Order: sequence, then C-alpha cells, then structure tokens
Amino acid sequence: MNELEQDILRNQVRETYKEVAISDGGCGTGTGSSSCCAPTTKVNARQISEIIGYSQEDLAVVPEGANLGLGCGTPLSYAKVRQGETILDLGSGAGFDAFIASKELNGTGKVLGVDMTPEMISKARTNAESAGIKNVEFRLGEIENLPIADNSIDVIISNCVINLSPNKPKVYNEIIRVLKPGGRVAISDVVATTEIPEEYKGDPRLISGCMGGASTIDDLQKIMEDSGFEKISIRPKDESREFIKEWAPETNITDYVVSAIIEGLKPE
Repeated sequence: MNELEQDILRNQVRETYKEVAISDGGCGTGTGSSSCCAPTTKVNARQISEIIGYSQEDLAVVPEGANLGLGCGTPLSYAKVRQGETILDLGSGAGFDAFIASKELNGTGKVLGVDMTPEMISKARTNAESAGIKNVEFRLGEIENLPIADNSIDVIISNCVINLSPNKPKVYNEIIRVLKPGGRVAISDVVATTEIPEEYKGDPRLISGCMGGASTIDDLQKIMEDSGFEKISIRPKDESREFIKEWAPETNITDYVVSAIIEGLKPE
C-alpha cells in the first residue's frame, strides 16, 4: 500500500469516528457505519463495556460522555500501572481508558492520549474539564507519527485501534521510540488467526470496524520483534468472537479474527 492509499484509508477511518464522536450517542448511532461495536443498532455503551470486561468500579470513574462503547478488551487490567508513571493511550477517543488510567494513578503521574480525530480530541478535553481531571492531556496526532518525545513513556495502552492503521510497522517503531528503556505495552486489539479473505481486507466498512485490517498473529509477532520488543506475548481470546460477530453479523468474519491481549517490553 503506497502513501496515497494509506492516507485515503486513514481519512475513511477518521470520518467514521468523527460520526461516532458528534452523534453524542456512541456506537451504533449516526449513519450506522461500523465501528468497534454493533454497527447497525442502538446499543448501550455501558453494557458493551461490561461485556468486554470492565468492572462497575471502572465505569463509575468515567465522566459522562467518555464511554462510547468502543474497544475490544481491557488493556489496563494487565498494564500493571504504578504510581507516578506516565501512561500513553493510543487512539484515546473520548478519553474512556485515559480516565480510568488517571484514577489508577491516584493523583500521581500523568496520562497522555493521542487521537487523529479532532472531534474526539475536543470531546475528550471537554470531558476532562467537566470532571475536573487534571493529570490527563489529549493531543491531536496520528499513531504512526506520535507527538511525543523520545524515551518519555512508562507504559502504552491501546484499545482496538492499531488494527486500523495502514502502516503497523511504523506504529510499533513509534511505540518503541517513545517508551523509556524498560517500558512496556499493554494492548487490546483484533488479530487474525488465519489469513483474511481479500474481499474483507478491501471492505472499508470492515476496516473501519476493526476487522478487515487485522494483522495475523505471526505477522504481528514479527512486526514487534523487528521494532525491538522483547518478552512479546500475544494471547487470543476465543470468547471474544461472541461480541465481534455483532460488529458485522451479515458476515462470517469471526472465522478469521479474535480480540487478543498484546504485551511486550522495550529493552533496558
């Protein structure tokens, strides 16, 4: 895929999540275009979050309007956050995981969120201000070109976002660049357990819906190794097929993709 094709794909994804942000109703609203959730019916974002593993305590600390029902896992549940750390959320959306991370820091450290959709950044900043949350900051930018200094982040989280990138090796190169030596990643993302058919790979709706652009587990392992990660772990969650099938119920996409827990360390 050349740079022009990559830009076209990014713009398609950006438009999809712009609609989610401005609909003010989360997933399944607006035009009905697919996002990482049920694409065609109005669904309760809180219920979606409970299904993918968030606790009532997690949901209670999130400002109203931050939970859009996006995501495919709970990256903070295995991020092992420590007091005083700097956390970066890739594809932070309206701030959902960033606000939970802020709570885990208990007034110490800092949370940065990066998202390429201006409407999401605006929504997240408004949510932070309305809730009086001080140790979070949201920056507009692409995850392939992070507006973050070298060696400045302790832990990176991301929830069903990296699969949307048309240049995943560049994303992981950026992740390793901004992590401190010994820093770690805790990512929930959709991966392919076998090669995805070409008609699905080329479907803009399935790509924007976190399915068509998923890397195979072997390809992702190699991408992370080539970027310099060690102690890489990619653990598919077979039970995730139950909620993924709701994202595109007219297809058999769950024959090919699942959600996975992805971890790795930057060498000291």
